[in-house]
Amino acid sequence: MTKIRSTTVLGIYHNGEVALGADGQATIDKYIAKSNVRKVRKLQDGKIVTGFAGSTADAFTLLERFEEKLAAYSNNMKRAAIELAKDWRKDQYLRKLEAMMVVANKEELLIISGTGDVLEPDHQIAAIGSGSTYAQSAALALKKHAPHLTAEEMVREALNIAADICIYTNHNLVIEKPN
Repeated sequence: MTKIRSTTVLGIYHNGEVALGADGQATIDKYIAKSNVRKVRKLQDGKIVTGFAGSTADAFTLLERFEEKLAAYSNNMKRAAIELAKDWRKDQYLRKLEAMMVVANKEELLIISGTGDVLEPDHQIAAIGSGSTYAQSAALALKKHAPHLTAEEMVREALNIAADICIYTNHNLVIEKPN
C-alpha cells in the first residue's frame, strides 16, 4: 500500500522568540495528493505549537497523546514530551506509528521521535520531514548572516528556500508562534 508522506516542518528560536512552520504538501508516491494540508497546530490555548511529519493519522494520534500528557503534567511541555516518547517506545501500538513532531513554547523547542528521543536541537533550529535538511541549512545561514530577521521571517524564508529545491515541499506555508 502506498503511503501519504513527505513534508517540511521547521521551528526556530531566535532573539527570544519562537516560530514554527510547515509547508502544505501531501504526497502519495510520486504524486501531489493535496497542496494545502495544515501540519502545524496550536495547543493549550496557543501556548504550545506543534508540527508533524509522517503519516497524518499517526500524527493526529500522537497529538492527542501529547495533549493528554500535557494535561497530566500541568502543561510542562518538556516533561510531557519525555513521557510521550517513553510511551511511544514501550507501547506496541504506538511503536508502529510513523510520524515525528516538533513542539515549541515561548522558551523551548523540541523534536520528539518514535525511537524514544526528545531532542533539544543544536542552534535552536528544529527541522523534520523530507525537506528538513534544505530548510535547516537555510535557517542556519539566516541565523548567521541575517540576525536582524525575526524567527517568523527566518522560518518563512527557509521554508521557501526548501520549497524551491525539494520536490516534496511547496510554498503553501502555515507559520505559528506560541502565545
